[in-house]
Parts: sequence; structure tokens; C-alpha cells
Amino acid sequence: MSDDERIGALRPRYRADLAAGVGRFFAPRRADCPWCGSDRLATRLRTTDLLQHKPGRFTLDRCGACGHVFQNPRLSEAGLEFYYRDFYDGLGEKKLGNTFGGRTAMYRARAEALLPYDPAPKSWLDVGTGHGHFCAAAREVLPGTVFDGLDMTEGAELAERAGRVERGYRGGFPELAGELAGRYDVVSMFHCLEHSTDPGRELRAAREVVRPGGHLLIEVPDPQSRYARLLGRWWLPWLQPQHLHLVPVGNLRERLAALGFTVVAEQHRQAHDPVDLLAAVWLALDHIAPREDAPWLERRPGHVRRAVRAGLLLAGVPFLVAATVLDRLAARTVVGPLGLSNAYRLVARRDG
Repeated sequence: MSDDERIGALRPRYRADLAAGVGRFFAPRRADCPWCGSDRLATRLRTTDLLQHKPGRFTLDRCGACGHVFQNPRLSEAGLEFYYRDFYDGLGEKKLGNTFGGRTAMYRARAEALLPYDPAPKSWLDVGTGHGHFCAAAREVLPGTVFDGLDMTEGAELAERAGRVERGYRGGFPELAGELAGRYDVVSMFHCLEHSTDPGRELRAAREVVRPGGHLLIEVPDPQSRYARLLGRWWLPWLQPQHLHLVPVGNLRERLAALGFTVVAEQHRQAHDPVDLLAAVWLALDHIAPREDAPWLERRPGHVRRAVRAGLLLAGVPFLVAATVLDRLAARTVVGPLGLSNAYRLVARRDG
């Protein structure tokens, strides 16, 4: 089946979903911070879905007491299903799979971050594993380690069938934690905590699953990055509506300590993904250009609109190239000193 045929087949379901508007896709608005309970909230950002262009408007609030940034109102269960559908799987599976599959060097660097603290772990659970590409690359760094993966989507099952993980668990981490308690030397959570409806619950699950003396690796977007302020809604790690919580590093360190972990490494420059300017230019071009076809649109764009889109994107190629060069230059020179890193990584040891 061609992409046009797949989109056409999906369009009726999306039109039915949207017939009553998007209100049911949101939970009630919170009056307090989900991290610390303070009522000192201020709007940090208002934006739209800049990647899929599904309908809806999204607000991120920032807590004035602890700095936690969170989607408010956040997606309901119906909203999570609607906005994730065809993003990591379905229509988006091939595109995202190709994107994640081509980042071997980054995955190896994540695995190497553990080496000074445990050079030979026996068992490793990667939470939010997607299609298991990290595990496949990490196996080259730690050939004696058995890697399992866990994900809410069918990606975990696909990763097991592809041989990238020994065992793929599909479901929520807190729900599966009891079954996996004390089983792993290492638990990794690379860019998955921000997707959770309750990050604190995910961290408690990690404590249950990693054995005493084992390690937890967490990597998340850094809401304190200067790029977040400079680029505004065009900063890719805001990733609305999928990202529900963005946790400042101080908050995460404190929560880990309260759970009995000792942070043995905090990395910013090493966790940086040098795509900020490139992604900002692409998001802006994609926003300006007429929409490409998608099943949540009422009808397929005509030939003229498609031609205009192609022309605008072609005209933007020089800007994309320039942004790529600047991203790489900044990563080598000023990302660390200027606080531009778009992510941070913590390595924490469970003490008891």
C-alpha cells in the first residue's frame, strides 16, 4: 500500500476523532506544580504541534518555586493516544526508525558514560527503548552485557524480533516494575522521563528495578538551556505535545538523593545533541510552507499547494546548511561555556 493509500484509509478515523473538537484531549488545568506543589505558576510557552501539525494548542507552565516546566493542561488519556498515534509507530514508524537508527555514535557515547563506574554490568534494562537501536550499539561497547528493552509502543516487540534486545517488554514502567524488581545492574532512561505523566513514579520504579549497588542513567532535555530562551517555540526539545515534563537538573538530583541514589556524574556538554539551529530553521520552514498530506487533514493538498511547498523548502536549503555548520561549530567551541547544551545526563548509583 502506498503512503497516499495509507493516509486515505486513515482519514475517516481521524475525522471522527476531531468531529467534537480537541477539548476531550486535555485533562483539567492544574493550579499547582506537579513536582513541588507550589502555586507560583507562570506561562513559559504557548505553541502548536510543529512536527505533525495535528490540531490543538499547548501551554507549558513554569513553577516559580522550583523551576519545573510542565504541560498545563496536560494531555488526557484520549489525547495521549491521539497525538502519539502515527508518531513513533504507524505512519511515523519508518521515518523515526531511520532517524534513530542512524545515531550509533551518540548511543555508544551514552553507554561509555557508565564505564568509569561499572565497566562490566551483567544486565541492562533500557526504558523507552523505541526500536532498540541504543541497545544494539551499546552491545558493541559492552559485549558481555545482556540488554533488555521496555517501551509503551510496539517498538519493544519489534526490537526483540530484530535481535536488538534479548527481551522486549511492552507496557508502562511502573506497572512492570514489580515483575522486574532487583533484576538489573543498570537501568537507562534516555529521553523518556519527559514523556511520562508522572516522572516521580517512573523514578520510584527505577529504584525498584535496579539492584543495590547498580546504576541508573538518565538523559533529559534541559529546560535551563540558553537555546530554550533564544529559540522560543522553535527549540526542538519543547516537542509539544509529546513532552509533558521538563525537569531542571537540581530538581532531579534532589529527587534521586531522596530515593537513595548518589549522583556520581553530571554531564551537560557530553549529552548535547547538535541540532538546535538546524531543527529551528526546519520547523520554521515547515510551518510557513503549505501542509503536506496527513490523515488528520480534511482532504489531500492539491498539486499547486504541493508545488509551493516544494519550492519553499528548496529555497530554504542554504539556511539549513548554514544552520548545520553553526550547530557543529558551536558543539565544538561554546556549548559548554555558554550553557547552550540542550540536554543533561546523570549517572546515579543506588546505595541501598
